[in-house]
Amino acid sequence: MADQRTAWGWGLASIDAAGTTLDVWYPKLTLGTAPSPADRPAPGFDALVREQADARGVRRIPIFTVSNLDAAPTDAADAYLRLHLLSLRLAKPNTINLDGIFGVLTNVVWTNYGPFAIEDFALRKMDVQAAAANAVNGAPSANVEVMLVDKMPRMVDYVVPTGVRIGNADRVRLGAYLSEGTTVMHEGFVNFNAGTLGVSMVEGRISQGVVVGNGSDIGGGASIMGTLSGGGKLRNSIGEHSLLGANAGIGISLGDNCVVEAGLYVTAGTKVTVYDKAKVAAGEPLDVVKGSDLSGKNNILFIRNSVSGRIEARYRKVGIALNEKLHKN
Repeated sequence: MADQRTAWGWGLASIDAAGTTLDVWYPKLTLGTAPSPADRPAPGFDALVREQADARGVRRIPIFTVSNLDAAPTDAADAYLRLHLLSLRLAKPNTINLDGIFGVLTNVVWTNYGPFAIEDFALRKMDVQAAAANAVNGAPSANVEVMLVDKMPRMVDYVVPTGVRIGNADRVRLGAYLSEGTTVMHEGFVNFNAGTLGVSMVEGRISQGVVVGNGSDIGGGASIMGTLSGGGKLRNSIGEHSLLGANAGIGISLGDNCVVEAGLYVTAGTKVTVYDKAKVAAGEPLDVVKGSDLSGKNNILFIRNSVSGRIEARYRKVGIALNEKLHKN
């Protein structure tokens, strides 16, 4: 089992004029001990290798990468291997070391012609357009479309998992883990090292480090607090057959069969009244706890009482059921 903490594979790296690795694409990765140089399979990139820089000022060369998944990423090639592992479903979120990943990646201009270095983008863009025009005998130059400027690209340009639907490819980062049966609608977002562990509907935001269980629904505009911006270590999650209502949010974990009503945000410090029918019938005061005290617990309905305005946690017997035909991807 120890060798399963290593992963290896051939990648095709894009290297700019300054020698910086802009990206690496790994069509296939393997878990376990890497073979010796004499026993390595052939890269299989012959038709795609470019030893001389193209109009972008970028070379494309094969590299063989071995990653110790318990140690932090050492360079861009190592980081890209880990992001591919997640999107290829070879490693689940929060199971491999991603410490310092942004420090080994460079900011890139991602275009329909591939990655560009930021520093000389305007000049390189003209070179690409001129080369495209010359290739078709003086036709109007092809447009260079900028899709995003970021350290991580879109997932679908590198990995397209089976059994998923994605309404807007720009909103799913490489390193997202999407299980079969997942539907990410146009306003849904899935960050790297985050995703779904089963059939799920994603219309809201799944932040870095967050996982959503089978049969759960993240409603439109809903948000799950992650660890990236705040720097915290707490990993929030959603269990199975739970619903985060439209424009709702959580800073705690939900267990199985839970619902947070639309528009309600529950954080660790939120004061929540635990509704108990027996105590109400007896005229006894209800318990008031912090949201963190209910984190991860099953069968809870979180609502705001429309009369008193207080946030209540009520017992919910069963979970939600997703549309089976809708998620048969």
